Amino acid sequence: MKSLYIIKAGSTFATEVERLGDFEEWVRRGLGDMPCPVAVVNAEAGEALPAPERCAGVVVTGSHAMVTDNLPWSVAIERWIGELIAVRAPFLGICYGHQLLGRAAGGEVGYHPQGREAGTVAIELTPEGQRDALFDGIPPRFAVHATHSQSVLRLPDGALRLACNSFEPNHAFRVGESAWGVQFHPEYTREIMAAYLQEGRAGSGASRKGSGVLGETPLAGRVLTNFASFVSRTL
Repeated sequence: MKSLYIIKAGSTFATEVERLGDFEEWVRRGLGDMPCPVAVVNAEAGEALPAPERCAGVVVTGSHAMVTDNLPWSVAIERWIGELIAVRAPFLGICYGHQLLGRAAGGEVGYHPQGREAGTVAIELTPEGQRDALFDGIPPRFAVHATHSQSVLRLPDGALRLACNSFEPNHAFRVGESAWGVQFHPEYTREIMAAYLQEGRAGSGASRKGSGVLGETPLAGRVLTNFASFVSRTL
């Protein structure tokens, strides 16, 4: 039987892992019950990526790395995403994974010209987003948790923009019929977002934009359950 693979592209702060868990745990919890096995591949640590034909679906997590650093493990994921697109394997990239999808499909990734977006922010679905399966049951405007310095600056040719806000024009997009990227974090809880805001305040003092506000995101998690439902329908 095929498996759904969570590709671990990094870890949260070492000081918070025991209290909050880590990226792959947050994603697994958000997906809910799955009718297929769920496996974690620690790509950042050099674990081998599965053959695309073995993938019922794939979620690539966020990372504290930067896509433009072109780290060997990151470039390997990016190339592999192209293979997943070719076989139409259901794919969801979150934050870093979203940016890797953007580059793998021919878009451009780099530092956001206005700095970092961090906090609980509102995003709006485009008309295409309102019709998209990933956002089923979600209203046109809803709150999400976000923290990123890099963005998909230019979408791949033919990609559909699905969500945006005044700071980030490419908060979500789709390539083909089954590959999605979301710049925000549907797997974050309020507590996780609070930890990232605290670490940001204690950081280097680099330019930080975005709201810096901490709030609830009661609808954002549906992105993960909707993706899980999509995977289930393709089995």
